[in-house]
Amino acid sequence: MRLLKVGLASQTSTPRIWGSNVCTYLTVKTAVTGSAKGPGGDWFRAREAVVYFDHPSHAMAEHTLNIDFPLPGAVNGERVAVELTAQSARDLVAAINASLESAAELV
Repeated sequence: MRLLKVGLASQTSTPRIWGSNVCTYLTVKTAVTGSAKGPGGDWFRAREAVVYFDHPSHAMAEHTLNIDFPLPGAVNGERVAVELTAQSARDLVAAINASLESAAELV
């Protein structure tokens, strides 16, 4: 996992990201192994996830947790993008953990 700081107001503390109403410009990149369905409807290998808390492009919220799965080799920034409110992101983390816990003997 790589932490990247972008912009002058960058902070690195988690409480700053989740506890305030300002952008931190903290971007976390992590390697992933999986697949995603791209903008054209074709599947591609997901090799990286980019996570950041910022103003959304589309979601109806002031700030969102944004998760991008970049299309490898994309020239124009094609990606699978998700924008979640902070509570939705927390609920998703809990749901992921519950699902993995229920299949603990398989993973």
